Amino acid sequence: MTAFDDLFAANAKYAETFGDSGLSGRAARGLAVVTCMDSRIDPLGLLGLQPGDAKILRNAGARVTDDVLRTLVLAVYLLGVERVLVMPHTDCGMTKATDDDVHALTQARGVDTRSLDFHTVPDQQEALRHDLTRIRTSPFLPQGMPVTGAIYDVRSGRLLPAED
Repeated sequence: MTAFDDLFAANAKYAETFGDSGLSGRAARGLAVVTCMDSRIDPLGLLGLQPGDAKILRNAGARVTDDVLRTLVLAVYLLGVERVLVMPHTDCGMTKATDDDVHALTQARGVDTRSLDFHTVPDQQEALRHDLTRIRTSPFLPQGMPVTGAIYDVRSGRLLPAED
């Protein structure tokens, strides 16, 4: 038995009734969602979407990093994305630690992570405003492309629109 047998067994069962083989790689609803990797978030479900409707970009804290910008460029020019929602969430672990905290935790295990920026979030509203501006002012994305932000409340399931 390996650490992943349960996942392969679940996949075999899933594949027995798999019905999405006809979907294309394009975002059918023209949407990209930048959200956190937190497993409490079901981006398709909470936005009333189906598989194939949107491109979902996930990372710790839902931050607009260089890699997220790279992925948005590909999503816009190759995969039909016409609008972007940046969606961090309440009770996020990235709001509860600093980069220095993370470096200390890894250092205690003998791993030096000082060359990494973890993009921790001391002020979630400010970070969201910064990330929205980063997308809106990117020279690589279409000017005027609809971009908005909202914080997902993990306790109520509601979206709280950004304070633009």
